[in-house]
Amino acid sequence: MPELGRHALQDLIERERQLQKELAGAIAAPFDAIFDLLEQSGATMHSQAEALESAGRALQEAATLMKSQAELFERTVGTLRKPGELAKAAAGLERHARGGRGESRR
Repeated sequence: MPELGRHALQDLIERERQLQKELAGAIAAPFDAIFDLLEQSGATMHSQAEALESAGRALQEAATLMKSQAELFERTVGTLRKPGELAKAAAGLERHARGGRGESRR
């Protein structure tokens, strides 16, 4: 085989291989994009889960604070009510009926 024909055949084979490689890359590209999106979705879900955990902790802290405030408020009302109750008792009046925690929560 003459040198020129052999060189042309090698060029043809090389171009065919390059074309096959480009075609395979074009076929694989959408799959790579899909898997990249899926990976990003997983990372986003992790971030959302962490945010929900933080929000849950914040809500728990807020609930604990609200309970403390409610208890302090109830004690304050009880303390403020005592002098009036003592005055009523000294005057022979009936005590004020209290609603209590169970009724005031509704």
